[in-house]
Amino acid sequence: MKAFKYNLKVYYEDTDFGGIVYHANYLKYFERARSELIYSIGYSNKKLLDKFNILIAVKTCNLDFKKPAKFEDKITVFTKIKSNTLTTITMSQVIRRKLDILCDAEIKLVSLNKLGKPVKLPKVFIKKLIN
Repeated sequence: MKAFKYNLKVYYEDTDFGGIVYHANYLKYFERARSELIYSIGYSNKKLLDKFNILIAVKTCNLDFKKPAKFEDKITVFTKIKSNTLTTITMSQVIRRKLDILCDAEIKLVSLNKLGKPVKLPKVFIKKLIN
């Protein structure tokens, strides 16, 4: 799979007093990009729950901050599937401002039922996600 691109602009509400993006907001940017990737293949978190009775949750995330994003920056989140198992998906995500890498992350997602127990990811969903 080639990298999925999600563009966004940094708003004042995303920053601290100095106009630098608050570190927790990078997690929001990564989450939005993952959601948009799921929408782009014809699904949503609600549709996954309604159709397959699964929830997708973050199991682990490792972020490496390189350079700060700033107020009114136009940035792009690149998302790529690194691997998957029957119940997990590991994604590589990178936030860039033009050619500058601002933050990169490895995010591991797990498929859960409504009781919070790991369950198999639907094959049709995985097939669309990795192609």
